[in-house]
Amino acid sequence: MALEIKNLVGGYSQLPVLKDVSLAVQPGELVGLIGLNGAGKSTTLNHIIGLLRPFSGSITLNGLTLQKNPEEYKKQIAYVPETPILYDELTLREHLELTMMAYQLNPDETWPRAKKLLKLFRLDNKLDWFPANFSKGMKQKVMICCAFMTNAKLLIVDEPFYGLDPLAVHDLLNLIAEKKKAGVGVLMSTHVLDTAQRYCDRFVLLANGKVQAHGTLDELRAAGDYDGESLDEIYLQLAKGDHHE
Repeated sequence: MALEIKNLVGGYSQLPVLKDVSLAVQPGELVGLIGLNGAGKSTTLNHIIGLLRPFSGSITLNGLTLQKNPEEYKKQIAYVPETPILYDELTLREHLELTMMAYQLNPDETWPRAKKLLKLFRLDNKLDWFPANFSKGMKQKVMICCAFMTNAKLLIVDEPFYGLDPLAVHDLLNLIAEKKKAGVGVLMSTHVLDTAQRYCDRFVLLANGKVQAHGTLDELRAAGDYDGESLDEIYLQLAKGDHHE
């Protein structure tokens, strides 16, 4: 099991946003975390990466917990946030070097991987550029390059398609497929449900801080008697509280 969350209750200050959330991501699997704004997607991701501490419940990554093995736990995660976070005073090259240091990666082994990613996203001639020179899409690509050049066992990707051109979306989906083949688990939060339907192996549908449904598309259809309906249609009906009862 790459990631296992059991009975997670959590949120900000004393107010629980997540109410008894359980989900899992297997090695080599892409799981789509689906939900409307405010459903609890980002709160769930913030708990996994350690920005928030659970009120109760557990989060385990390949047998490790953040409480007992913080350094080893964090080394196994690479995160692409919804909003790119870059350091104004560091060049693209320095962002890559900082990532290598943070993950204790061998630069000689890692730079070839990094350069392949840079070329894919047409950033290979911008190594000495500062973030002020980058568009939002280019900043997003920098975050993707930093995450995907690591040896992380779990990739967390939060709303990755915003700001990316169609070619970059295609390239990102191919990269995710390569990571899956290498046994990496991927948890992707997204509103782009038609893309999620085509590429995700399983789905976790959140609403009001609770898991409303989970499983493959066929399992979701069977569980709610949604014969042949799309992920979009199933989620909208669940979010409205229409369970075909």
